[in-house]
Amino acid sequence: MTRPLVFATRNAGKLIELRQLLPGLAVLGIDEAAARLGRPIPEVDEDQDTFAGNAIKKAREVSAATGLPALADDSGLEVDALGGAPGVWAARYAGEHASYTDNVAKLLGELDGVGDAQRTARFRTVAMVRFPDGRELVGDGVVEGRIAREVRGENGFGYDPVFVPIEGDGRSFAEMNSDEKHAISHRGRALRALAAQLNASGLA
Repeated sequence: MTRPLVFATRNAGKLIELRQLLPGLAVLGIDEAAARLGRPIPEVDEDQDTFAGNAIKKAREVSAATGLPALADDSGLEVDALGGAPGVWAARYAGEHASYTDNVAKLLGELDGVGDAQRTARFRTVAMVRFPDGRELVGDGVVEGRIAREVRGENGFGYDPVFVPIEGDGRSFAEMNSDEKHAISHRGRALRALAAQLNASGLA
């Protein structure tokens, strides 16, 4: 890809993970792109009710605003005992300006008294690249797991300290190093699927 790719997020954790997962791409964060262009990039209201809807909206609006290829993802945690919540509202589960700690505390509170067998959950990601000429590529990824009873580990971000992947060895995502997490994570799977499409199409 001859031009940089703008990652449509201001989430520092996601930007770090993207650069680790796709080291061959020149990736700009929103603020970096705004500084290069010399103008602000408007916030995108994530008001869709599906992960795909939010990813598509963000990628399209950021590409239109910058004139550059844009990558966006929407990710969330689906907890079976909570009917799939927090889902697309994962980042705002405890309120519009909630911190990671606030969201995790609310989740653990909602699951208070729920047995281990019923604490099944999954992380889901939909990622999309939108090109200024209208071409679009989409990748998705899912990882199954369960919700721990307490916070464990200091790595990662979001719900990582309470998510224990089934494919792992009993540690939470926050107890794994970045390579271990990326090998099985939802975002890793979605971005690798997207990278394969970029390579196959000659766009990477």
